Amino acid sequence: MEKYREKDLALYGGEKSVKGFEGKAKPKIGIEEFLEVADTWGYSASTIAKIKEIIEKEEIPSPWFARYYNPRPSKVKELEDYAKKLFGVSYALAVNSGTSALSAAYVGCGIGPGDEVIVPGYTFFATAAEVVAVKAIPVIAEVDDSLSMDPKDVEKKITPQTKAIVPVHMVGNCSNMDAIMKIAKKHNLMLIEDNAQSCGGKYKGRFLGTIGHAGCFSLSTFKITGGGEGGIVVTKDEKIYVRATSYHDTAACWRPDRYAKERFPGELFCGQNYRLSELDGSVILVQLKKTEEQAKRYNTNMRRVLSGVKKFKKVVPRRSNDISGDVGYSLIFLAEEKELAGKLAEALNAEGVPAGARGAKPARDWHIYAYWEHILEQKTPTPDGCPFTCPYYKGKLPDYSPDMCPNTLDLIDRALFVDIDQWWNEEDCRNVAKAINKVFSVCC
Repeated sequence: MEKYREKDLALYGGEKSVKGFEGKAKPKIGIEEFLEVADTWGYSASTIAKIKEIIEKEEIPSPWFARYYNPRPSKVKELEDYAKKLFGVSYALAVNSGTSALSAAYVGCGIGPGDEVIVPGYTFFATAAEVVAVKAIPVIAEVDDSLSMDPKDVEKKITPQTKAIVPVHMVGNCSNMDAIMKIAKKHNLMLIEDNAQSCGGKYKGRFLGTIGHAGCFSLSTFKITGGGEGGIVVTKDEKIYVRATSYHDTAACWRPDRYAKERFPGELFCGQNYRLSELDGSVILVQLKKTEEQAKRYNTNMRRVLSGVKKFKKVVPRRSNDISGDVGYSLIFLAEEKELAGKLAEALNAEGVPAGARGAKPARDWHIYAYWEHILEQKTPTPDGCPFTCPYYKGKLPDYSPDMCPNTLDLIDRALFVDIDQWWNEEDCRNVAKAINKVFSVCC
């Protein structure tokens, strides 16, 4: 064995032991993964073969699909920057789902043990579930004939424990934000908009999601804007943004100095990992750029159809809080009876008009509070029953039951939903209106 002295170390001027490597590294993520994405898009085998032939001619390093430490400009950051510009807000946080957006916004707004949060009885279950997830108590309010949160019932359900109100802009339509904001200001409550189903909609000229303290968007495959999984939290409040960001990334990669001490009280705490991937961010960025024109097309066609529908006594259009601001991808009517709603839906489908109604044969639906057994029966991941048994909660638990919001159930059962296509032309809209008049005149 050779003997070396200190001066032989390369550190002190000696010869290097390893001057290079003969083994040539391959990108961790390369052609094969790219072709899997092409297959996911649905391209044929012959097209994928052509794509492979082209991309094999170019050597590129492994792409980086995490938002942080990306050697290339981040698509997620570009998405956030575009969202800020589009919606006219100071801060936008991209997350991996609309549910994560709600959770991050709730924490950002300081909601936690001991608090009550008012949510409508007609919304996807996540609106209420994330209240429980942050250890607060959901209070379920009625919806009115706009199928959005009933301001009168909201005011009745405010208690000393109420911390926030969460209006939900359902099925492309806007809530009565003037009335709800008035209540929130009167009682000094946080207002968080759930805009999972109305991206691009407006209320009196203001984008939905930008009117309250924070707005939450779902931008997934199941929404009119979005693809894959994703969501965004928007706000004009720096503290809400920083806290939401802390919660969405427990490793705190986003901070100017990741490992620095807390900059202000409440900045650092144990959170989740809700970060959005660059792949989803790339798709959602393109989707969000289509938002305004898409919303205009839906709204135009919805109003075209509605303007051609005659007046009927037994079925009327859902009341709109702002007909020009509704996205309107669904034209909603309220029938006099639930049996009639079901009959109308069946007849419209037979005429070639896509329509749906629960009617007299309702199915389980996570969008209707009566099926939220998780909350009605106070189910929790562990036997301790938190937050329903939380000692920090000094209020009286709501009397949860499937019939606690009778107006909501009645309205949903009588609702008739007519799908609107953004790509219909004027003649298409006239034909749909004609079909609706035909069915309504016979069945009503």
